[in-house]
Amino acid sequence: MASITENIASVRERIARAAERAGREPSDITTVAVAKGVDVERMREAIDGGISIIGENRVQEALHKVKTLGRSVMWHMVGHLQRNKAKEAVRIFNLIQSLDSLRLAEEINSRALAAGTIMDVLVQVNTSGEETKFGLEPEEALDFLGSISTCKGLSVRGLMTIGAFLPDPEEVRPCFRTLRELKEKIIDARLPNVEMEYLSMGMTSDFEVAIEEGANMVRIGTAIFGPRAY
Repeated sequence: MASITENIASVRERIARAAERAGREPSDITTVAVAKGVDVERMREAIDGGISIIGENRVQEALHKVKTLGRSVMWHMVGHLQRNKAKEAVRIFNLIQSLDSLRLAEEINSRALAAGTIMDVLVQVNTSGEETKFGLEPEEALDFLGSISTCKGLSVRGLMTIGAFLPDPEEVRPCFRTLRELKEKIIDARLPNVEMEYLSMGMTSDFEVAIEEGANMVRIGTAIFGPRAY
């Protein structure tokens, strides 16, 4: 079985090939290593192998890991965030990728202002139409962004989506295309306090297609850490 360091090299090679197909530079693609269920020793190996951003799905799991591993890496919240965890999330994460409701936006904004900080966020969009997934409907996103653009404790940095879980990555392509087209509409709207710096889309099974469709941030778990039992 390949080591984590070897896995990272393989992921980088796949990213480079996908970027080349899309006429883009591999250096433009940011990798978030999703460490749900991964112990800190294996995470240290990933960090030693060049990983600089860790993604976590649960606040409680992240609290322990941040305390143990410290701030030598950036920490991203990539899972669904409950409002009652917003205070801790603001304290420990550099970026919350899963902002998906007005009530959550208001809670994060309030907690950030109380902490004297501004929280970087991505707005999660449900591009697959699957009821099991969190996120705003694509047609809701522009109005939503307009409504939160006055929140002084939030800095919107882009969009995030989880593609449909389908065996063929090509079948997921429309999800990623939808997010890219939405990004372009939002840029045209010129909303205050809203940047479209990041398109976070693509995971182990489909990140190459996501890159071809414009992703500049991919969230990779299994391809780096191997299969995990949750």
